[in-house]
Amino acid sequence: MKIVVIGGTGLIGSKLVNKLREHGHEAVAAAPNTGVNTLTGEGLTEALRGASVVVDVSNSPSWEDAAVLNFFETSTRNLLTHEAAAGVGHHVALSVVGTDLLSESGYFRAKIAQEKLIQESQIPYTIIHATQFFEFLKGLADISMVDGKVHLPPVLFQPMAADDVASAVGRIAIASPVNGIVEIGGPEQFRLDELVRRRLAALNDRREVIPDPKALYSGARVSERTLVPGKNAQLGETRFESWLTQSSATGVAA
Repeated sequence: MKIVVIGGTGLIGSKLVNKLREHGHEAVAAAPNTGVNTLTGEGLTEALRGASVVVDVSNSPSWEDAAVLNFFETSTRNLLTHEAAAGVGHHVALSVVGTDLLSESGYFRAKIAQEKLIQESQIPYTIIHATQFFEFLKGLADISMVDGKVHLPPVLFQPMAADDVASAVGRIAIASPVNGIVEIGGPEQFRLDELVRRRLAALNDRREVIPDPKALYSGARVSERTLVPGKNAQLGETRFESWLTQSSATGVAA
């Protein structure tokens, strides 16, 4: 089938496009650098012509509150409008485990708005709630700096490899719409501060990681289980130590 991947040249999107093509599907990588802009609508009509499924794994270029809200609302409205005109039968969107509990964060308020638009549209859909990616652990440390140290809440955390994210999204995309939310996560639980500390150590990054119960996660307070999926989540196979070994071998430093 023809599957259009919005954000198809990014971390998850590029992996997803390759996996779908390996399984014989016509996967189209749609992004501004391939002539498709969901904010302006440029290229959408052509890209979606004949598509059965649209998978949105795009992300806002800016995380400033107003900009990220504008991105997800405008982009999603444009996508849904063009999908309806093209007769697309399944809209798949990648979102985040715990989104509905993180509304203190401007980013997550924007994701909540995105999900609401999808749920209220007439197009059959599946929203995927994924846990954090191993690849973003250093970035999480970068945005959690206070007085030269990394402050993180010592809550439960169940991240996964981007490759496992792409595999799960691919399986869900070719299945029937659930008109609801599917959760995906990693195979192991950690403490958030512990795992970031281990990632920084592997990078020879000497920043100190402080377990701080009052620390915020991307601008929002979190409780013990906010960042972990429920019992029915689909779990990836890649364990953190395996990913760490692979990333060291391939030079992943994200």
